[in-house]
Amino acid sequence: MIKSVKVRLAIVLVTVVLALIYLFPTISGNVPKWWGNIFPTEKIHLGLDLQGGVHLLMEVDVEKAMHTATDRMTASVKRSLLEDKIKISEVTQTETGIIRIKTENRADVDGLLTFMTDRYPIWEHMSTQGAIVLYKVSEKERQRTEKLALDQAVETMRNRIDQFGVSEPEIRVQAENRILVQLPGVKDSRRAIDLIGKTALLEFKLVNDQIDPSKATPAELGENLEILYEQSRDPETNAILSKRPYVVEKKSLMTGDYISNANVRFNSQFGEPYVSLEFNAQGSKLFDQITAANVKRRLAIILDNNIYSAPVIQERISGGQAQVSGRFSAKEAHDLAIVLRAGALPAPIRILEQRAVGPSLGRDSIRNGFVSMVVGFLLVVIFMVVYYRLSGLVANMALILNILFVMSILALVQATLTLPGIAGIVLTIGMAVDANVLIFERIREELRLGKTPRASIDGGYGKAFLTIMDANITTLIAAVVLYQYGSGPIKGFAVTLSLGIISSLYTAIFVTHMVFDIVAERRHLKKLSI
Repeated sequence: MIKSVKVRLAIVLVTVVLALIYLFPTISGNVPKWWGNIFPTEKIHLGLDLQGGVHLLMEVDVEKAMHTATDRMTASVKRSLLEDKIKISEVTQTETGIIRIKTENRADVDGLLTFMTDRYPIWEHMSTQGAIVLYKVSEKERQRTEKLALDQAVETMRNRIDQFGVSEPEIRVQAENRILVQLPGVKDSRRAIDLIGKTALLEFKLVNDQIDPSKATPAELGENLEILYEQSRDPETNAILSKRPYVVEKKSLMTGDYISNANVRFNSQFGEPYVSLEFNAQGSKLFDQITAANVKRRLAIILDNNIYSAPVIQERISGGQAQVSGRFSAKEAHDLAIVLRAGALPAPIRILEQRAVGPSLGRDSIRNGFVSMVVGFLLVVIFMVVYYRLSGLVANMALILNILFVMSILALVQATLTLPGIAGIVLTIGMAVDANVLIFERIREELRLGKTPRASIDGGYGKAFLTIMDANITTLIAAVVLYQYGSGPIKGFAVTLSLGIISSLYTAIFVTHMVFDIVAERRHLKKLSI
């Protein structure tokens, strides 16, 4: 330990000043403009239970993600078979996920089996029925695809929420393909849900104007056509006002995967908002080919199976840009641009649980948490003063510094303070003086042996040090395990508990020892009030 009292005093003063600097934005609410040029301005973030917001438990349809991934793989297999001159008549996927490959004749089956074993080992051969060979995706590949879908869904949601402007959101994967989303401070829950849960699969499909959608029969539509609708909704209630049907080709000519940017623009004539799309290099080339080959045909712009517009292609479009227009409000256009920029979810999302926590409930939680902290603090302070007299005041000063350091570190690392986090601070208050109780009892033992106050202080701190370290390190290990494997509320508790343990070791051992040394040096103690 550092022997110089002046050096130790300087260290304590520096840490106190730094703590006050980091905590000032949280305490003051509004900081001066010049403050941000010199000092940090980050406040302690409050969790969902303290400031209100939206809690969502969502489930990703991983079966749909698996089906989509297999569809893409099926198209790739078909191209590869044709390139290797293996004669096939069809490659399709059934509703149950079985891949059905039909060769033109039985003699090509052996070549197909060899090709699939060499080129696509992730597909497992099921059976051969004449010229038809059945495959399924291996279990290992299925698990990899499902995990990828979950990870991609989390990342897409995070991108959307970041652009939405939510501070300190919590998004994490839970068991059974579920994702927990907590958005502190969000008041418009419906808008947040629409933004997060929208699959945002953008597709460009050709419209078939030869068939009247109001009279179309399943036989006319066949396997290659479908009916989709352009819907008009009430901006206030979201109720459907009108639906216009279109017959479109099932095959997508292009998807939103090629979008590099999406922004809100306003029509110069009527001032109506629309979303301007910019494609990447590959997308620009593809869109140029699509428009060149389909001049005078209608191209439907479809988002999640809803047609937003179906303009006629008047001429070849080679600028790599397009637009999605409709009866948008500015807010709807802004949200649509966000989801298109962030990308589509890999599969549909279903909301299993939805809760909105009001700010008034959050204020009640803060007030109750603060009251419990103050009551616990006062009881500990009174006990220490009554039982240890002036030495108890030193321990109480260390306790105040401990709370100051914990709160300032929360602001420094931009951690989120939750109600369980407040419980961790309350527990820390009791644990912070526990170290001083051990030290003071050791000092009393030294005094009873007839040693001088100065020798008793040194002996008390020296003999209690290992006991204090053992007790706090074991508790710290437990807190780290809670943080590693616990859920949100448990993590909040573990964070403040860990910070409180580290801070209490510093205040109870380093700070209080320094105070006793200062008093002992300056007053030449003959009697210690303990």
